[in-house]
Amino acid sequence: MNRLWVCLLLLISVPSLAQDTLPRFTVTTRGYNKAIISWTNNYRNVAQISIQRSTDSTKGFRTILNVADPTVPQNGFVDTKSYSPNLFYRLFIMLEGGQYVFSPVKRPYWDTVAGARPDSREGNFTGENNNHRIVVADNMSQRDVEQLKTELREATKESEKQSIKATNPYYKDPAELKQNAAKPATPVKPAEKFFVVKKRDSLLFSIPEKGFKKFRDSIVYKTKDTLAFKNLDTIVLRPYIPREIYKPSRFVFTDRDGNVVIDLYDALKKDYEVKFFEDDQSLLFEIKKVRDPMLLIDKVTFLHSGWFRFELYEDGKLKETHKVFIPKD
Repeated sequence: MNRLWVCLLLLISVPSLAQDTLPRFTVTTRGYNKAIISWTNNYRNVAQISIQRSTDSTKGFRTILNVADPTVPQNGFVDTKSYSPNLFYRLFIMLEGGQYVFSPVKRPYWDTVAGARPDSREGNFTGENNNHRIVVADNMSQRDVEQLKTELREATKESEKQSIKATNPYYKDPAELKQNAAKPATPVKPAEKFFVVKKRDSLLFSIPEKGFKKFRDSIVYKTKDTLAFKNLDTIVLRPYIPREIYKPSRFVFTDRDGNVVIDLYDALKKDYEVKFFEDDQSLLFEIKKVRDPMLLIDKVTFLHSGWFRFELYEDGKLKETHKVFIPKD
């Protein structure tokens, strides 16, 4: 069975290069100071994917993007600030449970196989780095998908044509001139099609086909929501829900073996106290006086795997509230 949602961009644009499977990925360029990073995700328990960039292949990598939804099977990003051909890229991939891996380091290579980008100029179907947010339902037949693709392409062309006419009243479309010369009689225009826009099961409004481009651009460029075509004339607006990105504490964290490390360089000068809690807020245990700058707590002390909250006090005042994850053996 196909994915529940498939990218409409893939139905309209020319075929692109095959994407590597994580932790491998692909970096290409077509000039214009842009680098195209793409990958295929077969991990089922991925929690975070970060794209990192550096001018050195071995050091100095900095995160330029945390992917909003790392579970998307095929994804990518266009770095519009790739000002030098000597930039290097890598991916930081964190799995559920605290495990992580870095991808191999890659430099963009020139894409000579793919054709022109469908979003390489204003007015085309989708915007850069937003292609995955215009999708169709899996239960739509291939015939309906092709029909929808044709209708939206024509609607987009018509919108572009009207924009040109608005700025140049003397503009005449060559295709229309040729058609009018071949057909003296003016054909009857069919009734204009309308799209129904819903949010979950609630009807929001309807828009004419010629207004689809303006509506689409307002969603793609000004929000992070997704447009999902339920059928030929129904669009479901799916609100963007941000994922929580876990960043370990600087003072209390787990090492590669799952043991908890308490790192307080001035523990001999100040009074530190740490309390650990179960996920239901019940107190598990506490350390009333941290006497060593570096303290290691065996993970068996926590009795089971999972998330545990903690509170760190400095001289009687709350310094930090955070959480740590104890993985399974």
